Amino acid sequence: MLQGLIYAVISAACFGSMAILVKLGYAAGMDGAVMMQMRFSVAAILLLFYLLAKDKQMLRISMPELAKCAFLGLVVYWTQTTCFVNALATIPASTTALVLYGHPVAVTLLASMFLSMRINRTVVLSLLLVMAGCCLVFYDAFLREVDATGLAYALGSMATFSVYLVLVQVLLKGLKPLTATFYVLAFAAVSFTLSGDIRAWGTTDLEQVGLSLALGVFPGLIAITFLFAAIEKVGSAYACIFSSVEPVVTLLAAAAFLDESVVWLQIWGAFLIILGIVVPNLRFGHRPVTN
Repeated sequence: MLQGLIYAVISAACFGSMAILVKLGYAAGMDGAVMMQMRFSVAAILLLFYLLAKDKQMLRISMPELAKCAFLGLVVYWTQTTCFVNALATIPASTTALVLYGHPVAVTLLASMFLSMRINRTVVLSLLLVMAGCCLVFYDAFLREVDATGLAYALGSMATFSVYLVLVQVLLKGLKPLTATFYVLAFAAVSFTLSGDIRAWGTTDLEQVGLSLALGVFPGLIAITFLFAAIEKVGSAYACIFSSVEPVVTLLAAAAFLDESVVWLQIWGAFLIILGIVVPNLRFGHRPVTN
């Protein structure tokens, strides 16, 4: 359980930087699809070099497994990420993150229906703490007028991401996390290159190149690799609950890079989120997790 927790927290910390980097990318004149084109392409290329240097055998994959990675990268990941960046274009980052973080509940319900996961009192308590914490962290989102189109994109991102996490556990079972990561990233890069602008590679300025590298390394390569590893260790539902540290990272990064103020309600919200992550570990820290 502890190893899965560490993997999920690392993944969440890197995913938490995405909303900030996308906002900075929009400010730098980048298009949403182009940012994701750069993110997945950079991540796939870096991971390819790593695998070639470390162990070329990790690039070996069966055709059925390749087809599963293609489905996740070309269809599911493209849909989820497109909804996310479109939401960020029209509504605040905090509002988008608040809606997205309905997914721990959605994933837990899906896991109980399709993966035979038992929802006990510990899981319910953990979810309640996490959701209450998220509401406090993004309390100001409730006070703003939210664009209906942006809200619809955020809801679409949350629903698709919930399904994606369950599909990763089911479809990629038995496949090494780094192997799965590379092929999902590669197919996602293809899908966003087709929907983006292939000419963007030659027209980016120095600031945009820096943002592209950051998107590829942090919410791309590191975040997705450790997410797959966490799901392999503890299953999609627990990985999702542990990943709830992401809003805390987004909050701190928004304060540091976007000059957003942090108030005590948000600090208490961060505390509740961390408590919600700790609860299942107190209960299951010395017992195997089954999903």
